[in-house]
Formats: sequence, C-alpha cells, structure tokens
Amino acid sequence: MRIGELAATAGTTPKTLRYYESVGLLPPPQRTLNGYRDYPEHAISRIDFIRRGQSAGLSLARIGEILRIRDDGQAPCAHVDTLLVTRLDEIDQQIADLLQLRQTVTQLQTASRTVDPATCQAETICRYL
Repeated sequence: MRIGELAATAGTTPKTLRYYESVGLLPPPQRTLNGYRDYPEHAISRIDFIRRGQSAGLSLARIGEILRIRDDGQAPCAHVDTLLVTRLDEIDQQIADLLQLRQTVTQLQTASRTVDPATCQAETICRYL
C-alpha cells in the first residue's frame, strides 16, 4: 500500500511514516516502478506497536531497541520488562518531584496572601519568587 493509504489506515501522517523510516523504526519499503513507497500490510501492526510504546511513555529510541530484538528473531519480553521497570521508577520520581513542587508553590501562594503589596521593594520585583 502507498504511504498515504498506510498513514490513513494507521491514523498518522505520511511525514511521520517517513520519519519512522529515517530513524529505522520502519524498514525501507519496496518501491514501485514509478518510485512510490509500497508498504506491506504488516506495517500497520508495526506502527500500532510504536504508538502503544509511546503511550507507555517509551522513547522512540527504546521502541527501536525492542523492534531490533524482534527483527533479529527473538522475543523482546525480558527487555520490555526491564524498560517498564525503569519507566515506572522514572514515573515515581516525577510524581515525587511534582509533589515537592506543589508544596513549594502552595507555600509561596499562601505567603502571597499575607503581605501588604505596598511593602514590596522594586529591586526584588516580587518577593514570592
């Protein structure tokens, strides 16, 4: 199928497919006599996998690692498990960082309600930040 048809079927754009091809996520398709890309049907499931990986918060580089393992004829399950454990650790750290940020912003906002703006000095711009 041509790139436009594949893009429409997969819910993406031809530009995205060309990018995936350029970074090795999609293998270069065969070309028709007039030079058009001719993708096989199984390209749809590969694009679907890429999108599922992105939904899990995996980078395209990590998704590429998984695809290379599969393309080498091996099941990538153990590698995926390791990536997901790492991703969960990253998410836990992001949550902790956001909770700390929320506490800081709450303290600043509480303080901003207790001071008379007339007492602010111009050189500090705003004492709350």
